[in-house]
Amino acid sequence: MRSLLFKSILSLHPKHCPSSISHFAMATATRARIRGVVFDMDGTLTVPTIDFPAMHNAVLGEDEYRRIKAENPTGIDILHHIQSWSPDRQRKAYEIIVDYERQGSDRLQIMPGAAELCGFLDSKKIRMGLITRNFKEAVDIFHSRFGRSFSPALSREFRPCKPDPAPLLHICSEWGVQPDEVIMIGDSLQDDVVCGKRAGAFTCLLDEEGMYSAADIAEFVCRYYLGGVLALIPVACKALPVLMACILLSNIGASITEVAKDALVAEYGQKHRIGGLQSYASMAFGY
Repeated sequence: MRSLLFKSILSLHPKHCPSSISHFAMATATRARIRGVVFDMDGTLTVPTIDFPAMHNAVLGEDEYRRIKAENPTGIDILHHIQSWSPDRQRKAYEIIVDYERQGSDRLQIMPGAAELCGFLDSKKIRMGLITRNFKEAVDIFHSRFGRSFSPALSREFRPCKPDPAPLLHICSEWGVQPDEVIMIGDSLQDDVVCGKRAGAFTCLLDEEGMYSAADIAEFVCRYYLGGVLALIPVACKALPVLMACILLSNIGASITEVAKDALVAEYGQKHRIGGLQSYASMAFGY
């Protein structure tokens, strides 16, 4: 399985490979002490329930939506796009956005394995925060349904929002830790990975639906590469991040190299046909 890990690194654009592999080797040579994990909410701690294409179409109009989607095939940053609109047009856009978000909150489901994973992090005294582009009401509903609170938990009312590094840097400041002692985990390259990379944190992509291509991943990893590791292992045609397991276990005496060598998450997920946060939690408790 170790060869699969390095194969994913080698699949990056050739001119970036030596630098990426060098940074990866340096990262795995040390025992990273991670003191905090910052989660995205929608699609990471919760099962995706917001119909973003329908929301974007409703906000932009069909013709504008098609044009912008063609220019941004990996996703539309609707919050950034409407910033240049007039106050009245922005108000109407936010009304539509909030309506879709409320519908999503009504159907909110906790991601399988999230509770167990957070319990494991608690047991290792690793702090947990949350950054979302959703609104505060949705965060309050999530906290109520999940039965625990993340602190700090920053919604889009905190400006600037992701992918700007400001919210992640704010959490680091509140915790009194350095960004390279924190990992940012989320399901969006454009928002979560970019936010983490710009802040100087470790990043972990949760891509259970196989939404991103190898080219997308290589582009974002290389463009915002700040010495962290985004290692992806293909399992059952999906990309599962192994770094989360590495960080979890690094705090109980296992180096990133030792964990990556066995790729425990990938092996466990493949054997039991589970993925994402559920495989992290299952692997952690079975270790």
